[in-house]
Amino acid sequence: MAESAVRRTIDTVWRIEAGRIVAAIAGIVRDVGQAEELAQDALVAALEQWPREGLPANPGAWLTTVGKRRAVDLVRRQQTGERVVDALGRDLDEQVTVDFDAAVEDRIEDDLLRLVFVACHPVLSPIARAALTLRLVGGLTTGEIARAFLSTESTIGQRITRAKQTLADARVPFEVPGPDERAERLGSVLEVVYLVFNEGYAATAGDDWMRPALCQEALRLARQLQGLMPGEPEVHGLAALLEIQASRLRARTRPDGEPILLNDQDRSRWDRVLIRRGLAALDRARTDQPGPYALQAEIAACHARAYTPEETDWERIAALYAELARLVPSPVVELNRAVAIAQAHGPAAGLEAARALADEPALAQYHLLPSVLGDLLAQLGRYDEARREFERAAALAGNARERNLLLGRAAASAESHAATPSTEV
Repeated sequence: MAESAVRRTIDTVWRIEAGRIVAAIAGIVRDVGQAEELAQDALVAALEQWPREGLPANPGAWLTTVGKRRAVDLVRRQQTGERVVDALGRDLDEQVTVDFDAAVEDRIEDDLLRLVFVACHPVLSPIARAALTLRLVGGLTTGEIARAFLSTESTIGQRITRAKQTLADARVPFEVPGPDERAERLGSVLEVVYLVFNEGYAATAGDDWMRPALCQEALRLARQLQGLMPGEPEVHGLAALLEIQASRLRARTRPDGEPILLNDQDRSRWDRVLIRRGLAALDRARTDQPGPYALQAEIAACHARAYTPEETDWERIAALYAELARLVPSPVVELNRAVAIAQAHGPAAGLEAARALADEPALAQYHLLPSVLGDLLAQLGRYDEARREFERAAALAGNARERNLLLGRAAASAESHAATPSTEV
């Protein structure tokens, strides 16, 4: 095999196996920073040896074996002569072979789950958790993460380094949290995956409305979590939500990259395979007390089941948003409920609900509030008021594509206002 082909294979293997490799090593050294360095050492060894010696039968197992042997060497150097280290070395010799047995696979999966909980620890900021998770679990390079978040490589590198140091300083244990804190810690994990997906689905800044690569990484992480925690309904709820949302990616922009709003999308371009996967995950998420991700997935499913905008069950969506607002009170959820109310009961009812949120501090700089107000005012024929709201929304929007869309709607409202006969005396 040509050297370039070997390198492409190494890149692919690393992207798929990085999380499991780092996790397996962290299970020995109990430090995610050291574990990643040792995993990178194994990657360098592969880059040196595989082009010369050929690909091993199981590339992922080869990388894990090399990384774990180096981890044991490191521990031996740090704790020379201790019986526990000798036992660890014998255990490694017996259990880590190129052909992993089922018991070793189970241990690595356990270590991967520990790694996920450590990388998403609440001691870190949400963006630091996201960057560290993409690096350790997702196998992305610092440069790839920087491009995904429209940042510089040095900034992301510093953020990842500080995150590792914070975990070390806080002495965060390499373990799955116990029952008392598991729910809160799981929420932190799911929040990270959702943050990554949303930044790809509707970018908060930059020139592109979407960054599909981030959506795909989040979807991969969500599916991984399903395998690691099959008994957690909210894990399936998040996966269901992301599968269904991702099904619309191809239909959300025009060839020039301009956004297409939900009711204007060509629904034949929605990915029915992803929708089926999402609905299957939603079935596994259903309980007597659904969590916030399962409720959002139910809302997404209402859209997915509607082959035309007119078939959408907006009354059910409004009721689901009301239930979501009771579970996790949020002005953003209430704003979405106002949109659903408008669709179910008319723009005047929706406008009343949206205007009730005008004084919410959390929405003061949120461009979607004036955007929703502008849309409802336009539906009521109050075009000059709509124009002002769209212009206000455009001024608040951080994404260039979305700003252009809002300015276009402001211009269209101005034209409609000019064309509307005056009723003033």
